[in-house]
Amino acid sequence: MKTSHRTMGAALTVLTIAALTSCGSGSDAGPSADGTVTLKFLVDNSQATVSTAKALTDAFMRADPTIKIETEIRPGGSEGDNIIKTRLSTGDMSDVFWYNSGSLLQALNPGQTLVDLTGDPALANVQKDFLPVVSQDGKAYGVPAGTAMGGGILYNRKVYDKLGLEVPKTWADFMANNDKIKAAGIAPVISTFKDTWTSQLFVLGDYYNVQAAAPAFAQDYTANKAKFATTPAARAGFDHLAEVHAKGLLQEGFGSATADQGMKLLVEGKGAHYPMLSAQVPPLVATTPAAATDIGFFGIPGADAAKNGATLWEPAGVYIPKTTEKLDAAKKFLAFVASPAAAEAMNKAVQPAGPYRIEGAKLPDDAIQVAKDLQTYVDEGRTAPALEFVSPVKGPSLEQITVAVGSGLTTPEEGAAQYDKDVEKQAKQLGLAGW
Repeated sequence: MKTSHRTMGAALTVLTIAALTSCGSGSDAGPSADGTVTLKFLVDNSQATVSTAKALTDAFMRADPTIKIETEIRPGGSEGDNIIKTRLSTGDMSDVFWYNSGSLLQALNPGQTLVDLTGDPALANVQKDFLPVVSQDGKAYGVPAGTAMGGGILYNRKVYDKLGLEVPKTWADFMANNDKIKAAGIAPVISTFKDTWTSQLFVLGDYYNVQAAAPAFAQDYTANKAKFATTPAARAGFDHLAEVHAKGLLQEGFGSATADQGMKLLVEGKGAHYPMLSAQVPPLVATTPAAATDIGFFGIPGADAAKNGATLWEPAGVYIPKTTEKLDAAKKFLAFVASPAAAEAMNKAVQPAGPYRIEGAKLPDDAIQVAKDLQTYVDEGRTAPALEFVSPVKGPSLEQITVAVGSGLTTPEEGAAQYDKDVEKQAKQLGLAGW
């Protein structure tokens, strides 16, 4: 299914560039005549990644003039995935590279291709909750690049203030808020099914609640011992999609609306809630400054207020291939990437969409409200990674299934069962036990 943060990031970031200034292609292991070592750094071509990588490399080279970094650009999406795999398999990988954490990392067979950083000083500042998504068989291979983002409910804070509403901690509270919002003549829930990927958030963003109710779900799902259709907590996301449609809580024209139109409705207060990724907000701030303060975030509420939390899409990672001949310099760079100084550099280049996964790294004072809201969840230990970070089992058709359920064309029971069927082919291709 098109649910990796790579894929969602592609949907969120449409501006790309073809190249970034580079200083040549030398790959000698030793220092040059002037005593400097040059590292090659491969990154994807999304504008956010390119801007972040430039901020990191510029700050690092100022801090350590003995190491120069040349940035290389690759395409995103499946083409980029293939480039990464090919370069690793042929021994032609750059000295360091930026790539997904979670299930896509597992496909790189990191135990065979990447440098094990377990116990290395490069990981000293990395939050322990992040390490599992860059690990395999208990060994860690990367440091976080950029910030996490939340998948849940973006909401208009001015609408909440005007109607005297509080952030809901249960689904029942959320629906009660929706009733009051509808009575005030405002669309309670925004859906934008023309951009089909946006239909998935009630399901994908609900994983914190799934894990809270069924802690072994990811493991059992991967082993074909648990299903969405037969696990009530997992099916709840499909139920939510169906319920908001059945109760007439969606805006008019939701089936043909785009993500950009949805965000416009939210900022203008014509819609109160939008199930969405927090990364949708930063691009708005330049043209619509009110988005920085008027839009907040909360996790999709579950059944138990005492277990309220939020689902995170973890940052990508920066990794070192075993083929590098400049390991010491590469580790110095990774140690910098995972430092508060790096976060300060990134803050100046890209508005963070969520919290850093680096101890001591702070959001800027002018951080957008959604990032501050997410930081609170992290500080209080009330987060879980999205399912894709803890299980490789995915299917390609979730967004079509969730559009149908969210439009009232398919029942939630049928939708969950369809998705269980949808994942089988990929699970078998991966050779997972139990399939």
